Amino acid sequence: MKTESSANGQPDRLNNTAQKKKRLERKVERLVRQMSLKDKLHQMSGDLYTLTSFLPDMIIRYNMHPIPAGHCPELGIPALLFADGPRGVVCGTSTCFPVSMARGASWDIELEERIGDVIGVEMRSHGANYAGSVCINLLRHPAWGRAQETYGEDTHHLGELGAALVRGIQRHGMACAKHFAVNSIENARFKVDVHVSERTLREVYLPHFKRCVDEGVASVMSAYNKLNGERCSESDFLLRKILKEEWKFDGFVLSDFLFAIRSATKALKGGLDVEMPYSWHYSFFLWLSLKLGRVSEQDVNEAVTRILRKKFEFQDVGEDHRYSSRAINCSEHIALAKEAADKSIVLLKNEEIQAGKALLPLDLTQKQTVAVIGKLAEAQNTGDHGSSAVDANHVVTALQGLKSLTSDTDVCLSYDDATSISKATRLASEADTVILCVGYTHMDEGEFLIYSGGDRDSLSLNPLDERLINSVVNTNSNTVVVMFGGSAIVTEKWRQKVPAILMAWYAGEQGGNALADILFGKVNPSAKLPCSFPRGNDDLPYFTKNTRFIRYEYLHGYRHLEHYGRPPAFAMGFGLSYSQFLYSNLTLSADSIDAEQSLTVSIDVENVSETDGAEIIQLYISYPQTVFRAPKDLKAFRRVDIAAHNTVSVFMTVTAEQLRYFDEASGRWQSEPGQYQVHVGSSSQAIDLLTLPFTVQ
Repeated sequence: MKTESSANGQPDRLNNTAQKKKRLERKVERLVRQMSLKDKLHQMSGDLYTLTSFLPDMIIRYNMHPIPAGHCPELGIPALLFADGPRGVVCGTSTCFPVSMARGASWDIELEERIGDVIGVEMRSHGANYAGSVCINLLRHPAWGRAQETYGEDTHHLGELGAALVRGIQRHGMACAKHFAVNSIENARFKVDVHVSERTLREVYLPHFKRCVDEGVASVMSAYNKLNGERCSESDFLLRKILKEEWKFDGFVLSDFLFAIRSATKALKGGLDVEMPYSWHYSFFLWLSLKLGRVSEQDVNEAVTRILRKKFEFQDVGEDHRYSSRAINCSEHIALAKEAADKSIVLLKNEEIQAGKALLPLDLTQKQTVAVIGKLAEAQNTGDHGSSAVDANHVVTALQGLKSLTSDTDVCLSYDDATSISKATRLASEADTVILCVGYTHMDEGEFLIYSGGDRDSLSLNPLDERLINSVVNTNSNTVVVMFGGSAIVTEKWRQKVPAILMAWYAGEQGGNALADILFGKVNPSAKLPCSFPRGNDDLPYFTKNTRFIRYEYLHGYRHLEHYGRPPAFAMGFGLSYSQFLYSNLTLSADSIDAEQSLTVSIDVENVSETDGAEIIQLYISYPQTVFRAPKDLKAFRRVDIAAHNTVSVFMTVTAEQLRYFDEASGRWQSEPGQYQVHVGSSSQAIDLLTLPFTVQ
């Protein structure tokens, strides 16, 4: 009976979906036929009609209110109501989650979908219906100022987390994936021309966008930069050939705000449908292009059709009972922000300080003095102050979190902001343990603004921070260094001296509580790095922040480091736990597959400790040597909770399609026959991986 019901129900659902889609298309087609040219052009740009009407909002606070586009009540056409924010809704006061890079460290797809759901609820509660939250630009180099807005350096990891955010948001409204494409230099974003081979583009910089398109994302935002000499917002190759034709994307493309378009004719011909946030090129200049015959009204109709299709498709989407001012930053959403922070903070080092006893976790039941040192311990440090900034009701700092947790215990906290290194060192000498808070703020990295942000000049900590660490650890060896920042930090000048290191990122409004819980063992750390931490800048691809031209090569991140034999300080996928896990019994469903089949991989993971924990199991593939490839690529991952002394069997699938490479000579994806290797383990480094071979026929 169950099988019959499933068999009968599936065609009915598919048929109903197809009929609904046909009705929608007919409705849009009729409406476009009756619209005047003025009506159509109105749909193609933001409703803030001039720069002067947008600037006050920018000066007071960007996106304080939803940004409208194409509202036409006379024709029954709803507005796009845009709300920015990869770490939460930028409008008004909202829940501030850890930045995307931190959430990338959770490797938790289900968690990211729940975060998307909350962003969708708060977006609607603020009166918006369209979220610019899905930032999935690949981290090519950790000096990129807006690294914190994306999930990491690997295209598969990026795509899965981006797709999860899309699913969550689009229960409530439209989502936007951005910035399409190769956007990863901040200071020169308006002028830089990124040159990249077609194979590198398609294998490295585009698959995560395709994953979100396949998930049904409503829109894609173009990037400011040029690609191979052509502006991304005016690129027929990117927006029409790949996105709309090859990938069958049926949504609309909008510009990044203000300075993305230089030519209305090129932009429309290239495939850009909406200019934001106000009408500049897509008003008089587009009208003039039509009159001069440079574009046709059919070009306009195609853009308007795409816009209306998504407006009407999402018009009735949502859960109205969940939208109200009371839903914004409610206790349930705050709890989710805390969970996200718990799962994002990475334990990078935790050495034994005596036989069988690592420095962490600290013991809440033990009478002890703990010195908290560093001005960032009391800073509300949630990330950059640009377009992703979220105004939270209350941000828990590291110091507040530690005070709250230890208030009714025998743990005695002391604090110094380290304005004077000698004073901080004296305090450290009097403590049993030191928690040293160092790193970056919005002044050091983020969206490039007049007063802050931009790309980093150095991957190392501020020299004063490095002096502070060395001075304190020389005085008190029981020192925990907690680093704040948006991506990789070079630690070579002090890493070997310090017994415990945590990467806390910008952990959102509940970051202080999460950090305290991890330091004292109330939460078992489980996060793993979503990007490689190199030993030095010379180990990475070339990067310069004010260039007009740069070439992006095929290799970056862990793929680059391994190819050139540069061991990282901390590898992609690396992270410690208070539990210990043992991997065994790696098996494959077949020794050989053909170019249309898939391979199922299983492995047993045992928690051999006394502590319940979570492990992130990663699957990498290495290739035959006939075609130049990366040493290995991430193809699957699973986050699994494992109780103490329990074993779980984890199953992951790799399809033959995932193993293909793009052949520039034929312009097609090709399968490479030969022997491959499956690597499964706890990080990307060889010592942490079990390996088995298989062949592709």
